[in-house]
Amino acid sequence: MESDTTDTRPVTSADRAAPPGPYTSFVALGDSFTEGMSDLLPDGSYRGWADLLAARLAELPGAGDGGGFRYANLAVRGKLIRQIVDDQVDTAAAMRADLVTLVGGLNDVLRPGCDVDAVCAHLADAAGRLAPSCGQLVLMRSPARRGPVATRFLPRMEQLFAFVDDLAARHGAVVVDLYGAEVLGDPRMWGEDRLHLTAEGHERVAEAVWQALGLPARADWRTPLPPAVRPGWTARRRADASFTRRHLLPWIGRRLTGRSSGDGRPAKRPELLPWGPVAAVPGPAAAPQPPEAAPLPSEAAG
Repeated sequence: MESDTTDTRPVTSADRAAPPGPYTSFVALGDSFTEGMSDLLPDGSYRGWADLLAARLAELPGAGDGGGFRYANLAVRGKLIRQIVDDQVDTAAAMRADLVTLVGGLNDVLRPGCDVDAVCAHLADAAGRLAPSCGQLVLMRSPARRGPVATRFLPRMEQLFAFVDDLAARHGAVVVDLYGAEVLGDPRMWGEDRLHLTAEGHERVAEAVWQALGLPARADWRTPLPPAVRPGWTARRRADASFTRRHLLPWIGRRLTGRSSGDGRPAKRPELLPWGPVAAVPGPAAAPQPPEAAPLPSEAAG
């Protein structure tokens, strides 16, 4: 990313920054996006924007007072918003953290037959229980890879994101508008599964949340990538074939058998502990897992 942090956009109620911390504790709730897929580390675990943000917050003056900066990440890949509410919200509320991020619902709206009103009701329930228990609640307009899938489900996504804005106003939450950032829609910001951000994408999300909290910018996270060189026909077909074999067909298999990639998986970092490396979550995390909402094969890079 470039170091130029100039931003001439008008500031809206949806992205106005909260007063900066200090933050001594941070709890993240959500699905694969918050777990950190596809920001894969050499040991087979995932890093992701929430880990990156925690590392930064731990370095702030005052964050280490009284026992050290603490961080929990309750996210589990594949979870729908109802499951996030049922499995994560009460645990997070009991931690009474200075900072809580809640991101969910996109897995729902990308599924056929989704009831967006029900998704919004679950989000409202979650925010209503989290906001009184934490110092600052952060909500997000989730990023989406530009292409046929995003276009097909755009009305649902816009309904969800408009509700997120209303919910934030109701509870004094900060909204980070990732969907509105054109660079995060660039296919090159997305992994081979076409549903999860690359390492650079997660770095930009961490910077976006950092700035939304009113902390001094380190980079312009909206800076576009260099002009793309469109792959040739053969390269695109190979990418489609690899995507279908490694991600689409396993996704179809799980849908037919009623399974999820998150079944049986514990939270990434279930306890509010001092910041530092933790052991990798046991389970099949050695390679990026197939997506929960199947992108179209025609959404090849380029």
